[in-house]
Amino acid sequence: MLRPFIALLAFCALLFLSGCSSTRYEYRYVRGRTATLSGGYAIAPESAPAAVHAAIAAGNRIAGLPYCYSGGRCDGIDSGYDCSGAASYVLREAGLLRGCETSSGFRSYGSRGLGKWISVYAKSGHVFLVVAGLRFDTGWHDCNEGPRWTTQSRPASRYSIRHPSGL
Repeated sequence: MLRPFIALLAFCALLFLSGCSSTRYEYRYVRGRTATLSGGYAIAPESAPAAVHAAIAAGNRIAGLPYCYSGGRCDGIDSGYDCSGAASYVLREAGLLRGCETSSGFRSYGSRGLGKWISVYAKSGHVFLVVAGLRFDTGWHDCNEGPRWTTQSRPASRYSIRHPSGL
């Protein structure tokens, strides 16, 4: 009598845990699928889809610009970016977003879970992207001075993880 109950409990726990996302971003290089860094700029793997190449090129255009609260809320390149402005710019330039989104709004962007090529980590108050394995973020790295590419790991508990459909 106890054995079927334990088996059912273990099965339910497995189902629950399989739906949970990682609570951490970790860079792991996978040849042909992961971008690399050179001088602060990302280099897309040749095999990446066109939208990924466009996202990386967009991130490279604004990488190193200063942090500016509410920055990046317009079309074109702004003089500084906050987290949601930077994420919006990269996704918009890749043809994966119309307009701008807030960090909270990104919690319902696209589809649930990690993407093959692009993932959006969003919670109320902050959002960052992972594009071809590289983190594009305005915070939680060596200097909080605006959008940067990094391979540094970071905690991601309480974040919703989303991705553009198909990517």
